[in-house]
Amino acid sequence: MALEKFNAAEVEARIYADWEARGCFAAGANARTDAASYCVMIPPPNVTGVLHMGHAFNNTLQDILVRWHRMRGFDTLWQPGTDHAGIATQMVVERRLAENQEPSRTELGREAFTAKVWEWKAESGGTIVSQLKRLGASCDWSREAFTMSGAPGAPEDVAKGNFHDAVIKVFIEMFNKGLIYRGKRLVNWDPHFETAISDLEVENIEVAGHMWHFKYPLAGGDTYTYVEKDEDGNVTLKEERDYISIATTRPETMLGDGAVAVHPSDERYAPIVGKLCEIPVGPKEHRRLIPIITDEYPDPDFGSGAVKITGAHDFNDYQVAKRGNIPMYNLMDPRANMRKDGKPYAEEAAVAQSIANGEQEFDEIMVSLMNLVPDEYRGLDRFEARKRVVADITAEGLAVMETVASTDEDGNEISETRPYVENKPIMQPFGDRSKVVIEPLLTDQWFVDTDKIVGPALDAVRNGDVKIIPESGEKTYFHWLENIEPWCISRQLWWGHQIPVWYGPSVTHIENEDGTESDEWDTTKPVHFCAASHEEALDLAGQYYGSSGARGFLVDTEAQNPQESISLKYQDDGQPVRLWRDPDVLDTWFSSGLWPIGTLGWPDDTPELAKYFPTSDLITGQDILFFWVARMMMMQLAVVDQIPFDTVYLHGLVRDAKGKKMSKSTGNVIDPLDLIDEYGADALRFTNAAMASLGGALKLDTQRIAGYRNFGTKLWNAASYGDMRGIFDLPHADAVPETKHPLNRWIKGEIAKTREIVDTALTDYRFNDAANALYAFTWNTFCDWYLEFTKPIFDEGTAEEIEETKATYAWALDQCLILLHPIMPFITEELWGKKERPKSLIHADWPTYTTDLVDPTADKELNWVIRLIESIRSARAQMHVPAGAYVPLVVKCFQEDARAAYARNEALIKRFARLESLSEVDDFPKGTVALAVSGGTFGLPLADVIDVGEEIARLEKTLGKLGKELGGLRGRLKNPKFAASAPPEVVEETKANLALREEEEAKLNEALNRLKELG
Repeated sequence: MALEKFNAAEVEARIYADWEARGCFAAGANARTDAASYCVMIPPPNVTGVLHMGHAFNNTLQDILVRWHRMRGFDTLWQPGTDHAGIATQMVVERRLAENQEPSRTELGREAFTAKVWEWKAESGGTIVSQLKRLGASCDWSREAFTMSGAPGAPEDVAKGNFHDAVIKVFIEMFNKGLIYRGKRLVNWDPHFETAISDLEVENIEVAGHMWHFKYPLAGGDTYTYVEKDEDGNVTLKEERDYISIATTRPETMLGDGAVAVHPSDERYAPIVGKLCEIPVGPKEHRRLIPIITDEYPDPDFGSGAVKITGAHDFNDYQVAKRGNIPMYNLMDPRANMRKDGKPYAEEAAVAQSIANGEQEFDEIMVSLMNLVPDEYRGLDRFEARKRVVADITAEGLAVMETVASTDEDGNEISETRPYVENKPIMQPFGDRSKVVIEPLLTDQWFVDTDKIVGPALDAVRNGDVKIIPESGEKTYFHWLENIEPWCISRQLWWGHQIPVWYGPSVTHIENEDGTESDEWDTTKPVHFCAASHEEALDLAGQYYGSSGARGFLVDTEAQNPQESISLKYQDDGQPVRLWRDPDVLDTWFSSGLWPIGTLGWPDDTPELAKYFPTSDLITGQDILFFWVARMMMMQLAVVDQIPFDTVYLHGLVRDAKGKKMSKSTGNVIDPLDLIDEYGADALRFTNAAMASLGGALKLDTQRIAGYRNFGTKLWNAASYGDMRGIFDLPHADAVPETKHPLNRWIKGEIAKTREIVDTALTDYRFNDAANALYAFTWNTFCDWYLEFTKPIFDEGTAEEIEETKATYAWALDQCLILLHPIMPFITEELWGKKERPKSLIHADWPTYTTDLVDPTADKELNWVIRLIESIRSARAQMHVPAGAYVPLVVKCFQEDARAAYARNEALIKRFARLESLSEVDDFPKGTVALAVSGGTFGLPLADVIDVGEEIARLEKTLGKLGKELGGLRGRLKNPKFAASAPPEVVEETKANLALREEEEAKLNEALNRLKELG
């Protein structure tokens, strides 16, 4: 009786629940005595996240490796968990508060708001975990970690463990070692969330933009001879100028210019280097002058070759300003509006001019407090300020002009002089969550001094302690780390690990001229006290203030801001001082950088840490090689002086079938849960494995998933056939069966060869090779050839042959299930459970047999039989022989071993090749199609079976149509305009289509030549 139809939805839910209930995923489950450990750390998805195709692909590969090692008896741990996702989570909860008409974040206050976040975490924070379970991920969920566990206010039932202590301990240790510091640097600033963000949270999108060209007049009315030359040195333009021309896409930032830079080799501007020029905006009487300098950054061949240097609002300008000691004036507030704080513009501009003239020294704090936004622009939105600046410069006649020729309605040529504005596409940075334009902003942030910790991380890969695959990943890794910048680790959020630093005013002891003494308390230059708690910070502060000789005492309540620190009334025993805490939180990449040790219990010396660290394989996307992988390397080596893992497998972005990036805007996003609903998790997992070639493109085609669902059906049908033959009535047997029949000896060898291919492929992280080998063996070798070849034995064999074949079929099917299980766990576990077993398939012993099982005689004979049948079938198909027709086979020079093999398998060959007879001949009769098979010269006499002339005409007609199609495809690809204008995925699709059509043409020509030989 055949097995009932496989119901993926019912089976997957039932089997997964059973695995979980029996602790099948627990650390150490199925481990052999004294087994080596194997540990994989899940790249923690955002707690706000839902399963997307990247997650599904990544976690499939991890699960394959984990299941494979678990079946091999390793002491295995797949450590799961989620990241607290600072910005994303804060955004979700704030949106929920608004939808429920509850008080806003600021109305609630920090403590009450974070309590709301924990409420959300308890209710909705486990979505992606439940979705990973649907995929079949066999993580040890009992150890699920969370990067905010143990933080103040964290409910124990919502976040187990104490990741928070590990994060705080590392920050304090790194601070005390001088590896972490606070400083002012340029960062990506999100004006919506009012926080610094990482490069990974910035989306660079091409938008329609403008490039304005303006004149910066030379100071004092100076002039110079401006000369342009062509490539041969011939003068093409020569004129007297009293200005230098610059181009900008962001005119509002001109207000903060510190200099104009030209390349040292640019002869056009050599006469004016070192002179001053005027920023062409702002009140004329207070118009600032800035120096013209040289730097390697400007490109003489781009635009005018001169660039404005606004160090506080552009990353390239920032580097130029640092090199040239140019002041960097911050023009915007946290909302990206033009600043309205500080002194009147006239006063600020006068100080800035003294700095530009070299008459006044300046420091970072002094410059940061200056507001160089003219009074009329203060408080404006940055884009409104842009319009006003452009209009004001143009009205003053300081826009570079161009003359444009056109024709009026009567056909007369006219010319128009207008401001020179280039309309051109520009790359605009947007916040990936806020969707607002990101502003490069100079702010005070906390940084890791990466220069001091990057060396060991580089050495670990250089000396082979850590292997990154594919090798191209190592080159990227080296490039990033060899050019590393300080790592900004602070975020202006409430949800996250609050930075463990308290501040107090600095104090200077002053002896007055009258002989009295006094203390100067300064909150603008605070002292840092890095500690795990306010109490510990007070102890550190006590040491500072006690040694300073200041007459003051510490109050044990915290101030909310610097102004409150010394706002208490001075008393007889001195100035009461309260410390205030840094309000910022740590970047989530800082806490996730400690993921390997934090999840294993560090800083405690836990058994898990001793057993599973360093971990084994890390499977992750190449897009976070720097943001996560490299930082884990640096952090673990800096904290515990050990590498965190020994192998990093990097994969690319999962794209659609045409190679396009999936996005909501293009409407090509594929939901993996929809795919699981339609095709089952096994089909999706097999697809993921099959497309996981090292460094290859990850193109997801739903047709392919449907094909692998059919593959599952093929396996199920093979088991159903075995059930009809009684294999599920046999007791479970691990041992390789004893066999005499060549067919059974052959299948054992084929299984052994497949096992070795799969093990080698998984060892080398070639998941696609493992999947392809299993597909070819299961579908072709086992389900087609072996299954079909057993039918004559079951129907006509001796009792001994039938029992042997039944036992061999049962064992061979078991091997299919075992070898397929890491990739297709559900259908294989369901089939495994169709009879009594000593243990579930998830814990079945992975086979260790080798190709010693290959019987050379049986292997040669059965593979020859298969090649003969395939060759006959191919020729019949090419020649359009009717499917039901039985045809004769003739052979010349029949070799003895082939004759014997044919004789032993004559019934099989005739049955599956639809042969009428075999005849030995001296010469082929006319109209015989030759077959490329060893053991003799074989042919099919088809002159009397098919109409050769009609078949030739049919093929020639088909080739004619195909030739036109090929011509069109080749012409398109040879057309330079097509290559230049068509999207890359369209070009690739056309090339692939051409290759398929050329392959089809070759096959048709081969068939045509064969037919012509018959004539």
